[in-house]
Amino acid sequence: MSVKLTLNVNGKAVDAVVDPRTLLVEFLRNHLGLTGTHVGCDTAQCGACTVHVDGVAVKSCNVLAVQANGADVVTIEGITAADGSLHPMQAAFKECHGLQCGFCTPGMVMSAIDLVQRHPGADEATIRAALDGNLCRCTGYHNIVKAVREGAAAMGK
Repeated sequence: MSVKLTLNVNGKAVDAVVDPRTLLVEFLRNHLGLTGTHVGCDTAQCGACTVHVDGVAVKSCNVLAVQANGADVVTIEGITAADGSLHPMQAAFKECHGLQCGFCTPGMVMSAIDLVQRHPGADEATIRAALDGNLCRCTGYHNIVKAVREGAAAMGK
């Protein structure tokens, strides 16, 4: 059994036929080749697979592709400017050394963008609480929090 899927991914219309059990993360990576969305835990614990669905950060390993039918999905590949320049949050992570191995970074950036859009001017405690569902095994979070604050300022939030 297959299901027809129509959605908008990174500003482009996508039509596909998928198995109804296909996870959104699998669809993005395996069907569309958008491998910036990482598979970490497959249990919605680590946040490496975070994308935006209709403007809200979601863990794509915990969402069926058919649940995103008709939605606007934005992945880490979709946040760069048309000229290829980094999104202000990506630039802040780079400048503040908010990454080391980089595995968690796409999900962390996507969660951070959602956070600052929902809570402009968030303090450190709010940032730490909001990123609680995104695990980083390398940085200790200090520079990630700094990057989120700098990214928020660059976004005008």
